[in-house]
Amino acid sequence: MSQSLSEIAETQTYHLGQLTPSIVLYEPSFEGWLSAVFYVYASRLQDHESLQLTAQDRYIPSLITQSTSVSTDEYKAERVLVKLNKLLGRSGMRHVLWGVLSEKDNIGTILFQVVKYAIGYPSRHIMEDLGNLDVLELVQTVKSVGREKHRMEAFVRFEHTTDDIYFARVEPDFNVLPLIGEHFRQRYQDQHWAIYDLARGYGIYYDKSKSKPSRPAALQTITDLDDAVLRNPTSIHSEDEQRYQKFWQGYFTNVNIKERKNPRLHKQYLPQRYWKYLSEKQVLPNAEHLQKRR
Repeated sequence: MSQSLSEIAETQTYHLGQLTPSIVLYEPSFEGWLSAVFYVYASRLQDHESLQLTAQDRYIPSLITQSTSVSTDEYKAERVLVKLNKLLGRSGMRHVLWGVLSEKDNIGTILFQVVKYAIGYPSRHIMEDLGNLDVLELVQTVKSVGREKHRMEAFVRFEHTTDDIYFARVEPDFNVLPLIGEHFRQRYQDQHWAIYDLARGYGIYYDKSKSKPSRPAALQTITDLDDAVLRNPTSIHSEDEQRYQKFWQGYFTNVNIKERKNPRLHKQYLPQRYWKYLSEKQVLPNAEHLQKRR
């Protein structure tokens, strides 16, 4: 006959630490994760079977979980970074950084297991060992981040504002702004521009007045933009921008060949989640400027 929960509670003693994994929480940044790795090894937790490293903003508290929060320490993060550079090299560190930028729920733990593997086998090219499930998941994650980076570089649409700033809104699946900034910095050195990530509440800004003939200006981080502007950027469009959008929408409509439409292929190369920020997808029906003239 099976025992009731009350009978089990009376006859069995359970320790909370035995029922739940050890969870190390870190501030959601690359330096935060590095600090957590230092803490794990300093506390000799690296061999704990249920160890998890989780970003604080991804952690869901529970009555049956134990967690420890680790503050970001630049000195400790630097020590770990130097060690990982020696173990993984430039390519391996790129995988680690892009992994952190993926912001996946379990990425902190995956990255730690990869690091632990590298420390255990310092002479092995671990990033080539796709038989290791943690390495395989990291490689696949990095590929996804790379695809998002490429799409952002292709699909960002700048809109000229009354302040003479070319402004773009994005909402990428991954935190790719740190990866695409250099692409635009090198190509648009002669104008002020900004790209704002609506999902993460920050953006990057290029001020051409701070550039020099020998090198472009450094990128700046921007936050706390006016919500009204973010919801309705047309309110700050310059007159030139209004004309440009009409011309572009008209061109896009008139070069389209109805008989050769392939919606499935179109969505494959231009996923629908990007459409709301593309001016050519904001066409109003029966607009006069879109009528074909023969």
